Amino acid sequence: MSLNALFPVDVVVMAAGKGTRMKSRLPKVLQRLAGVPLVQHVLNTAAQLNARSAVVITGHGADQVEPLLLAPGQALAVQCVRQEPQLGTGHAVQQAVPALADDGVVVILSGDVPLTQAGTLQALIVQCGGDKLALLTLDMADPTGYGRIVREGDAVKAIVEHKDATDAQRQIQEVYSGIMAVPAKQLKGWLSRIDNQNAQGEYYLTDVVKLAVADGLPVVAHKIIDALQVAGVNSPVQLVELERAHQLRQANRLMEQGVRLKDPARFDLRGQLDCAQDVEIDVNCVFEGQVSLGEGVKIGANCVIANCTIAAGAVIHPFTHIDGEKLGVSVGEGALIGPFARLRPGAQLGAEVHIGNFVEVKNSTMAKGAKANHLAYLGDATVGERVNYGAGSITANYDGANKHRTVIEADVHIGSNCVLVAPITIGAGGTVGGGSTLTKSTEPGSLSVARGKQVSIANWARPQKKPKT
Repeated sequence: MSLNALFPVDVVVMAAGKGTRMKSRLPKVLQRLAGVPLVQHVLNTAAQLNARSAVVITGHGADQVEPLLLAPGQALAVQCVRQEPQLGTGHAVQQAVPALADDGVVVILSGDVPLTQAGTLQALIVQCGGDKLALLTLDMADPTGYGRIVREGDAVKAIVEHKDATDAQRQIQEVYSGIMAVPAKQLKGWLSRIDNQNAQGEYYLTDVVKLAVADGLPVVAHKIIDALQVAGVNSPVQLVELERAHQLRQANRLMEQGVRLKDPARFDLRGQLDCAQDVEIDVNCVFEGQVSLGEGVKIGANCVIANCTIAAGAVIHPFTHIDGEKLGVSVGEGALIGPFARLRPGAQLGAEVHIGNFVEVKNSTMAKGAKANHLAYLGDATVGERVNYGAGSITANYDGANKHRTVIEADVHIGSNCVLVAPITIGAGGTVGGGSTLTKSTEPGSLSVARGKQVSIANWARPQKKPKT
């Protein structure tokens, strides 16, 4: 039986801070890590807990933050409340009280702490058990700036903020992470009793610990050793440090699954990457959205690949850009793509297709063995098996108002530097002479040439520059 069957879990996310040290017009919680806003990482983790709801406390930049939080597609119900002005963490959570039911456990998170794992939070909820105050803690070699966990034996008695700590308390290395799980009904009562009699003149959420102790409610700590899970972001330096640490962990996870990375320090995953056996990825590659790589796929250096499926044995040569966006891209078995190729949304390539350097494919299907090896454009096209599409050729698919489709049937040879003006069908087995501009469909097996007659003028003299006076 899940804990959620015993008591509901509601999540409160503190996301009201200004983030002055980020030196950005973008609110801190909207800064991106692995391509995802910090606060969205937190909500994604909350969704893995099967939380009943999430209450996000906004303040600075709320007009930018709230549209993201309330946009369709969130995996759990989100409600936003405002903290104006910002008078401390306790004051922040006070704003969420009207949105919280009494029957659940509240998990309090920070919108700038993106990498906490759902398993860690689930263990914290187990410690809470619906009748205790549970704190997520860790030991730090340099705990400067963090609230210290004050114990008597194993029992937690208080959290003392750094600025209010005595010299002896500042020697304590166990610190509060900023994350707790607490019964909602008791939390509401404690929040009504906290005050701002401290060095900062703020309402501290951590004061609920001494109130819980005073009321006889057990306070327990779930200590972890993984500092990355509770690391916050306050500056561009911290953001990039967390990015690299996170990317290295993702790289290591893939390598443990058998993926060959040339250099895990030069790898970026900003979405979901699924790899079959014996995949090889060279340096400086970026993966975004949903990407699937089949067995034996090889990805060359400096590729950007997003929202696509690449089948077994395909080779993506260096400097290739693939982005399926909403329509997706698929690359068939044994296909060869690039270098310097671009596959846009709706590109569906069959087995053994060749797409060469500086070739762009958009919203087009290419059947088995079709080739476009050089400097070409295929847009809104249906290309049959074994078609050879010449260098410099394009499908003219847009008439200035509407898109039209080009059909190139099997075994067609398109010469270099041709323009196929859609809508048009090139019949099976046909040939289009180089330099032709075709506006009418052709019969199967025919040779089609549409260009001006060549004229040569013997002994022609080029114009000469006039002498300077």
